[in-house]
Amino acid sequence: MTLPGWRDWAFSLKTFGAGVLALFLAFWIDLPNPYWALGTVYITSQVLAGATRSKALYRVLGTLLGAVVTVALVPNLVNSPELLTLAIALWVATCLYFSLLDRTPRSYLMMLGGYTAALIGFPAVGDPGTMFDTAVARAEEITLGILCASLVNTVVLPQSVVPVITGRLDLWLRDARGWVIDVLGRARTTKDTQATRLKLASDAVAFDALATPLRYDMTGAERSADAMATLRQHMLMFLPIASAISDRIETLERARALPQRLRTLLDEMALWLASGTTERTEADRLKAAAVALEPELGARTSWSALVLASLLARLRDFIDLRQDARILERHIADGTPVTEDLTFRYTAAARMIRHRDHGMALLSAVGVFLTILITCAIWIATGWPHGSAAPMMAAVGCSFFAAQDDPAPFIVSFANSAILGALGAGTYLFAVLPLATTFEMLVLALAPALLICGIFMAQPKTAPLAMGAAVNGSAMIAIQGSYSADFAAFANSSIAVIVGMWVAAIVTRLVRSVGAGWSARRLRAVNRRSLARAAERQGAQNGLELAALMLDRVGLIAPRLASLPPDDAEWTADLLAEVRVGINVVELRRDRRELPKEGREAVELLLGALSRHFGVKREEPPSDLLGTIDGALDAVSADPARQASGRAALMALVGIRRGLFPDAVPYRSTRNSTTQPELAA
Repeated sequence: MTLPGWRDWAFSLKTFGAGVLALFLAFWIDLPNPYWALGTVYITSQVLAGATRSKALYRVLGTLLGAVVTVALVPNLVNSPELLTLAIALWVATCLYFSLLDRTPRSYLMMLGGYTAALIGFPAVGDPGTMFDTAVARAEEITLGILCASLVNTVVLPQSVVPVITGRLDLWLRDARGWVIDVLGRARTTKDTQATRLKLASDAVAFDALATPLRYDMTGAERSADAMATLRQHMLMFLPIASAISDRIETLERARALPQRLRTLLDEMALWLASGTTERTEADRLKAAAVALEPELGARTSWSALVLASLLARLRDFIDLRQDARILERHIADGTPVTEDLTFRYTAAARMIRHRDHGMALLSAVGVFLTILITCAIWIATGWPHGSAAPMMAAVGCSFFAAQDDPAPFIVSFANSAILGALGAGTYLFAVLPLATTFEMLVLALAPALLICGIFMAQPKTAPLAMGAAVNGSAMIAIQGSYSADFAAFANSSIAVIVGMWVAAIVTRLVRSVGAGWSARRLRAVNRRSLARAAERQGAQNGLELAALMLDRVGLIAPRLASLPPDDAEWTADLLAEVRVGINVVELRRDRRELPKEGREAVELLLGALSRHFGVKREEPPSDLLGTIDGALDAVSADPARQASGRAALMALVGIRRGLFPDAVPYRSTRNSTTQPELAA
């Protein structure tokens, strides 16, 4: 933890001010439980103004959805506690499932819709006749807190996300530039490490957390939100393309077939990257130099010539990517929309595509469902006064941390924050607040604790604990229009909150918790299934779409590998190779239609073999698959009238062979054709 700076103090003061505003308005409107408005401010406030605003609308809509469902369920099922428990538990589980499939702020609509039903429904079962009034009041209190937090974050010293994005973007581009310079230069073999690639992938995916606040920045920078979305895809596409360049250079050097003119071009590209120039003329000159080195591809083309042609194609792709990235970076810095035509164009699906983990979402839903059933059973069986707080907070705890690989430690930390909040609330409730006879005195009394919580909320490491203490503490104090303190009620509700969270942690540990290594392997297995579907002519119809999905998963895998011992992470060595294979499979599937009959049949045979390989858990490809690839190379290269589609198919086959069999002996044509090679288009 670093010492708090002025921005941390400003955030704490703003959040406290928003909380006081919400509390004052709740008193003025005469809402029954003003403390809900105060607690909501501390749940919704975030350091970046855009992050607070981005979730505000969905939080409000989710709250209203939860209130409507509660009004529908509780009065009709209150006389059947078992059915009511099942109905609310099923609703919370269903909402959590769908919220976890969406990694944007829209997920808050369903998540809030779920646990708001628990927050409103369980405490109201004792007086179902007032259910409608209670639901309306609770929705008003929560909405008031959301609006106050958004208003204050927007008006008072709003912190833009742009400096954060530009700072991290500069670091990412510097690291990527250094990696590619090493790949192109003579120090390549010592610098091109899997750790570098995976870190770049993880950092690129992490930009999602900043891209969303950018759309709600309200400083003019939001005009560049589309540029950020496109740049994220460019950043991810850098990885397989640069990885392919590294692979082809290594292959040619090992065969001592790297032409001196190509070595000169690689050195010039390294100098071009190091200079940071964005001049289009220099990029065009380098592309023209790459075109001039294109080898002739005929029926008996050597493996070195095929690899050289593949390398030159990837170099041209990299130059285009780099130029596009510079344009997009400038638009983000200036806060302007993209008006230029980019070389790499992504479909809307490719730009917004994200991995959806239905399996883990289902496990999380099962976990919260069982947790609510167990805590309700304890509450009903014991006749526990204020025991409704147990299932209520269990639902909140399970929902808050469901996206983690192992939510249990986070739920336990949230329970500990509730203990801290209970101690503070008890002190306030029985020692401090009896002396606060006016609203001004109440604000002064609350200021020290809430300002300290705000300071720690501005620090990423302590934010969850501080937020939990502020929210749980304000709820346990239960500030209302007049002072009333009942130690038995306070103790019962506080213990119920903590018990509910601990039950949630235990059930989550038994049902939902998985290790980082397990999650990483599972994501890799999902990638392989995507490859199998691509080879079966299913799924993505565009190589960029498949690459976007697979690279998103690689970015999710990368941070999880930090917890694995080095000898347990050997299977990650070919993650980007599999992405390269996926791109080539989709492009080969597309280009096969333009091939002559012999080439098309050979490609169809290969696609079937690839589908079978990636459809099983076997790590190493079968040896006969290499023969099938070489047979396809023979068939496709045999056509003397080959057009652009035939050349593209050849490049895809080269990529598949290098991705699956990097250590295989060089390809040799088995044909005796004497067809004269022609200059490739």
